[in-house]
Amino acid sequence: MTFPANAGDLCEPERLRHAVRVKIMEWNFQAAEELAAALRAGEVTSAKLTDEAIARIEQDDKVINAICVPDLDRARAAARGADQARARGEDRPLLGIPVTVKESYDIAGLPTTWGMPQYRSYMPAEDAVQVSRLKAAGAVVLGKTNVPLGLQDLQSFNEIYGTTNNPWDHARTSGGSSGGSAAALASGFGALSIGSDIGGSLRTPAHFCGVYAHKPTLGLAANRGMVPPATPALPVDLDLAVVGPMARTARDLTLLLDVMAGPDPLTLGVAYDLTLPPARHQRLSDFRVLVLEEHPLIPTGSAVRAGVNRVADALADGGAHVERHTPLLPDQAEAATLYTQLLFSGSIARFPVEAYEQLRTRAAGLSADDQSLDAARLRGMVFSHRDWMEANNRRELHRHSWRQLFAEFDAVVCPITPTPAFPHDHNPDLLERRIDIDGVEYPYFDQLVWAGLATMPGLPATAIPAGRSPEGLPVGVQLIGPMFEDRTPLRLAELLEQKIGGFQAPN
Repeated sequence: MTFPANAGDLCEPERLRHAVRVKIMEWNFQAAEELAAALRAGEVTSAKLTDEAIARIEQDDKVINAICVPDLDRARAAARGADQARARGEDRPLLGIPVTVKESYDIAGLPTTWGMPQYRSYMPAEDAVQVSRLKAAGAVVLGKTNVPLGLQDLQSFNEIYGTTNNPWDHARTSGGSSGGSAAALASGFGALSIGSDIGGSLRTPAHFCGVYAHKPTLGLAANRGMVPPATPALPVDLDLAVVGPMARTARDLTLLLDVMAGPDPLTLGVAYDLTLPPARHQRLSDFRVLVLEEHPLIPTGSAVRAGVNRVADALADGGAHVERHTPLLPDQAEAATLYTQLLFSGSIARFPVEAYEQLRTRAAGLSADDQSLDAARLRGMVFSHRDWMEANNRRELHRHSWRQLFAEFDAVVCPITPTPAFPHDHNPDLLERRIDIDGVEYPYFDQLVWAGLATMPGLPATAIPAGRSPEGLPVGVQLIGPMFEDRTPLRLAELLEQKIGGFQAPN
């Protein structure tokens, strides 16, 4: 956020508004790590941080609409409790830090709807495991953030809570499905948030709003309680989806991931601490990085291409070993098709039988020569178990190829989507929507191929800010790392933040 260099140039009413706004901003854009240090030093109380975050929400969220379920009274009580705990000598990783939580996580006493009108009054009885971990770490939960209907969109709007706007341009989407969380962070509504990702749902909103997110290795962070409303909250091994952290700095991602990581105690019968291996390197000059900017199935827009190259130039300038091509890279077209089939085979699993039979009839009419992503989506929707097993076997071959690639490289830099944030598009038929890439239209869901590059094999991927488009919109890239070596892309994100800068508050 920027203000006039000389506040005296403002008229009196505007000067007063300016002074109030500066006061409210005193702590709201500080990193969680910095807030924790200030709390430990006695420079501020959690009650003050929470009051300032609430004031910020009350001031700005009428326009942004990121916080769909505020929980302000309980947040103030939790903040007072955090201050009392600190006075007793307690210290926990997030003690007293204001945070938000994606609406799709169960929080006892608050509705979980996933944006589905029939569940607007559904109240879970207990917290999701990750909400429990936030609270155990001392975090102060301000409320829940908005999502798309059923979490199945790259935008965040639904009939219950309305549309979340991008803080940089209110006519554009904040992304989805963790769009409310990204918009909240960019607007100063809490220092951290937690979301989920199956189709870029952490990474795309971070890219669109100029913040950081990390898609953990598949299975690294327990997901119990991040389930559709009225579904039993059981420890389930998901095929593609993960839960993960969002923040305004790279180091804060690591701070929050350390709270989130680890399997569900219900699967072990005991609490369990998971120690991830350290980052492969600490200096930028030691990293070996593969840079990708082109995909065989969809072009990369000029603004995103510029962001990728900005990061590539910073890596080279920092002494990293940078390559643009390698025969070790798994076939991107096959990977995108495989990801699309796996994704859509799960997305329609609860469709009524009649709808499923209609899809089977449509899929049977496809030409064998049709290898488009549209065809892959339709074929995936009607996968038999035999089909799924064959696709899963092919996925294992891709995973092995990635293991071979990461013997020669430490990380892969590539786009998250082909464009910055796009204008709101609420066409109810998602298959009719189009994405504009430098003036040419493409099927809306084709933009998922970059997210799927890491999702299909289950690899960790860190979304980082990489500058702005000519229109002033944020542009992000993702850093993909080796499986269960999440600290490697996170460390690279930290080093790049030092080199090219990171989050900037919207103008």
